[in-house]
Amino acid sequence: MNAVKQDDRTINDFVKSELGAMNLLRVGDLVQGTVIEKGVRQMTIDLGSHGVGAVYRGELQNARDMVRNLKPGDPIGAKVVHIDNEDGYIELSLTQADKQKAWEEVQDLRDQEEIVKVKLTAFNKGGLTGELRGLPAFLPVSQLGNGLEGRAINNKEEIEKVLQGLVGKEVEVRIIDVNSRTNKLIVSEKAATEVSTKELVQNYKVDQIIEGVVSGVADFGVFVRFTDNPALEGLIHISELGYRIVENPKEIVKIDDVVKAKITEIRDGKISLSLRALKIDPWLRVTEKYKEGEEVEGSIHSFHPFGAIVNLDSEIQGQVHVASFGSVEEMKKQLGIGKEYSFIIESLVPTERKILLKLK
Repeated sequence: MNAVKQDDRTINDFVKSELGAMNLLRVGDLVQGTVIEKGVRQMTIDLGSHGVGAVYRGELQNARDMVRNLKPGDPIGAKVVHIDNEDGYIELSLTQADKQKAWEEVQDLRDQEEIVKVKLTAFNKGGLTGELRGLPAFLPVSQLGNGLEGRAINNKEEIEKVLQGLVGKEVEVRIIDVNSRTNKLIVSEKAATEVSTKELVQNYKVDQIIEGVVSGVADFGVFVRFTDNPALEGLIHISELGYRIVENPKEIVKIDDVVKAKITEIRDGKISLSLRALKIDPWLRVTEKYKEGEEVEGSIHSFHPFGAIVNLDSEIQGQVHVASFGSVEEMKKQLGIGKEYSFIIESLVPTERKILLKLK
């Protein structure tokens, strides 16, 4: 045994010195290897270019069901818990690897909105517990599919009776919250009975025009709830609200406004919308309305380090360069947000969507 152990260490040291720089492992990495030798106190695993790993007695006992039928040459997955221990091995854990893989699987199930089955094993005042992929799962009372929370919320005895009656049963659920760091896995029977977002979006396609109601306004854009399918929401990014620069989406819409928008993208169950796509590009005919050298009226929309943005009409904006004033401070002294001034068009470049102005 000692001779084998010494040989393994020699091989391990050689591999790490020759190839270690190209194949660095970190604690927590999942690795694949093949069993070299299995004993009562230790199992060694060939990790290829990474070297030789070892699983020790305590871990072997914890994973006894997993290793019972393993023999030399069998493939096995493990998690790195120590890079170079006192024996010169990469110390491995089988149970941690299995658990980490399970967390990755349930995260995928959540992302894909898959319906899975969970056998309920116990209950408490908040709901029921079960097991999913070997992990403890919790089904809150509020997420039961039979409306229990509304029927018996004022009767604790009835709640306990109903919950106890569900123990031992298998229910279909969707995963609604996953956090491996806090060991939290929340499932919902109610969500499993609802049509998933990914299924809903299959009824729509890119370039389709929809009608919706503004359900939320954020700094980055506007949420729109579909009129024909209130369970579905799309997002209009701030850049898709129009052809002008928009500092605040509330300049364009407000909550409960009814709007028509064009679907520009459908990805991973999410729909991107655009108001801009339904408007005629005003810059295509801008030279019919504005000419270099002419005088125009405009109101100050916003200040920036490079100058000020000026609203010339509802869609076209121009710029006054800060150099015309000498500094941002001086520019703000001469101009006021929302106030109207007379300007001269110094240059007009439709292809760059740019009108350079000078205060008259």
